Amino acid sequence: MRGSERASLLLVGLHLHSLQVIFSANTGFSMSIYDVTSRSIYLRWSKFSGASSYRVTATAVNSVGHSLLAYFSDGTLKSTLTSLIPNTVYAIQAEAIDKNGITLAETQTVQSTAPDVPVIDQAYSKLSNSITVEWRAVPGATSYLLAAQDGDACIETVVTKSPGTVMGLEPATCYRITIRSVNAGGKSRPSPSRKTTTVLSAPVLSASSPSCDSIAVSWKAVYMAVGFSVSLMRSDGLGRMLKQNTTNTSFVFSNLDPGTLYTIKAYAWNANGLPGDDFTYNQRTIPSLQCGSEYSVSVTAHNDAGSSNPTDAVSLKTIPCAPGNISIKDDEHGNLLVSWSRVNFGHYYVVFVKSDDGLEVYCNTSHTQCHFQSDCGFTYFVSVFAYNNAGQSPLGDVFNYTTAPCCPSNFRAVPVSSDTVEVSWAPVRGAEMYETKAASGRGTVLCNDTATACTLSALRCNTRYNVTVYSFSEARGSNTSCASKYVATAPCSPEIKNISKEALSVISVHWQSNNEEATYIVTAQGETGLWHCTSSGNSCTLINLPCGSAFSVSVVARSPAGQSLPSYSVPLETAPCCPNDLTLTQVTQSVTNITWSAGMGAHTYATTLESPKGQARCHTLQNYCLLGCITCGTNYTVSLKAISETGLTSHCTYQGYSSSACCPSGVKLYRLGNNGIRVYWRASEETISYTTDLRGSKGNFTCSPRSGLSYCDITEIPCGDVYTAVVSPATDKRLKLTFCPKKIYSVTCSGSSVGMVIYRGKSSAEHV
Repeated sequence: MRGSERASLLLVGLHLHSLQVIFSANTGFSMSIYDVTSRSIYLRWSKFSGASSYRVTATAVNSVGHSLLAYFSDGTLKSTLTSLIPNTVYAIQAEAIDKNGITLAETQTVQSTAPDVPVIDQAYSKLSNSITVEWRAVPGATSYLLAAQDGDACIETVVTKSPGTVMGLEPATCYRITIRSVNAGGKSRPSPSRKTTTVLSAPVLSASSPSCDSIAVSWKAVYMAVGFSVSLMRSDGLGRMLKQNTTNTSFVFSNLDPGTLYTIKAYAWNANGLPGDDFTYNQRTIPSLQCGSEYSVSVTAHNDAGSSNPTDAVSLKTIPCAPGNISIKDDEHGNLLVSWSRVNFGHYYVVFVKSDDGLEVYCNTSHTQCHFQSDCGFTYFVSVFAYNNAGQSPLGDVFNYTTAPCCPSNFRAVPVSSDTVEVSWAPVRGAEMYETKAASGRGTVLCNDTATACTLSALRCNTRYNVTVYSFSEARGSNTSCASKYVATAPCSPEIKNISKEALSVISVHWQSNNEEATYIVTAQGETGLWHCTSSGNSCTLINLPCGSAFSVSVVARSPAGQSLPSYSVPLETAPCCPNDLTLTQVTQSVTNITWSAGMGAHTYATTLESPKGQARCHTLQNYCLLGCITCGTNYTVSLKAISETGLTSHCTYQGYSSSACCPSGVKLYRLGNNGIRVYWRASEETISYTTDLRGSKGNFTCSPRSGLSYCDITEIPCGDVYTAVVSPATDKRLKLTFCPKKIYSVTCSGSSVGMVIYRGKSSAEHV
């Protein structure tokens, strides 16, 4: 009968598949695409805390060298990517960037542009309720969206190829026709429009037979009609056609055959002479004989003298009566079977089947049944006539039969999340309602609606469902022969079971693996950035994590069906950083001051100096510490513990430390000759070298004897002065220690020579 090209489809939910939202794992940064055309992609993204700008990159997947890069300020949260290639898949990435140019978060998606804009070759109207459009095919287009607009009213239809027909229009009305090409990515901009006017509607006839040889026909006026054409012909095809053009709304045909069924057709034309729809009506003249009867006919002559004898009788069979017991059935192969009962004197039968879109076919047979090809979602009007040599039977009952609604074809099932699938399809002929069914081994989910889209929720994650969309009509119920397709829901959310520390900057994350064919992505997010690792098992190792940092760790599962919701986040803290710098300064013979730089994440510090002779420790909130009980002339190992507020500890080791040699004891000054002084002491070790300093108002004197000596002579020293004497161990760098005891002596004069050397006590500077 007719294919899908004659079905008038209302576009509902066509663009559901191209709207998508993509989230970067556990960052809250998302991007959505809200419209797509042939050369543009419209997208928006969420504001990300700390971002000072956003960078969007679009790269053609199958086109070398074609990419776009754009930067936007933090106040811009949406953009339009233009100058793209039609029917091309682009990989799109959005990045949130801080003021230092560091990427804080990113999200990606893949999106195809719509096909190129089609061009209308011609648009014309053959029926008063439709306009047919022809165009050249566009590469990559899977369907086309035809639109007919009259003021604010717009009727749209989806077709798969040229030509396509928009139905449901008003007669004698001018429409602006446009067409868009469609693919999985979206739809193009409208084509340049064409103005086309629908033809006139058909005049609605009423007829009667005022006599056995005449038929009177009348009709109502038709909008925009300037004239009418009415034709009449015997329904059996015998005789010639009678045709009359008139500006009136009635006409009488005369000199007709009695008891004969006539087919009457009429149409109107407009001021340009274009004909409109035609209307067909069947009317029989007043019969003189009963149908399906046999008469004996003889002739008798009459005059004034009387009547003659009748002639020999001749048998006359009248036209057959209309067939009865008409039944209509359809089979699974798309055929209608029309059957009826035989009638008296019926030599053959003609069955007329007219569909609700005006197309009529017929079958001529000597049997009592006929097969017709049918299509889904149509109403067919069936009439059966019997014929013999006398002519055509009267019109019997006209039956109507509605076939089952068409099944939605090429419906789209898109997993939205772990428990939700969005299903959309194009409207189909004859459907008044749709039922969407998703079945798995554990149960069935149903959705009933008059719209051409349905959201199946409360599904099981990581489950394969058999999804079917059934159409339903009041006249025929549900079409149960619709095809199904399998759709898998996104993976289930993982559950983190344990986080273990493998090394200073290495963390292993363990989770419960409850998905098939899933890849798991672990994300650790902290103030210092993002760290990722990927695994197909149930554990993953994050490496190079910075010390002294806090992270939020989550896991998502990905499969061909989509991405799961992220797991619940688990806090993670790495051990504090060891201080980079540590300095030891000996304050006194038994006290050493230690200072160090701050370690990130450290709350307290514990320092230790350890030797075979003993140990010195301190635990402090500061980054310095005084350690007492230090043994002079001893080698120490130096260690430090950086401890966080939660008790995480980093053990830090540094270069060893040697305390200075012990200060000598028993320091005394003796007169040596006329102008000399001998400084004497008791050495702490025989192998140590010492340095002697005498400081007075008349001069400063230093001597350094060779190793092993416990005295030092200073000659030509001025007398009559007070001297401060200090004997200190000599250091490797010839630095003088300032903490050895200082003694004060008076050196008198005897004439011009050194007289008495008198001990005056210890200097107060000793305690500084």
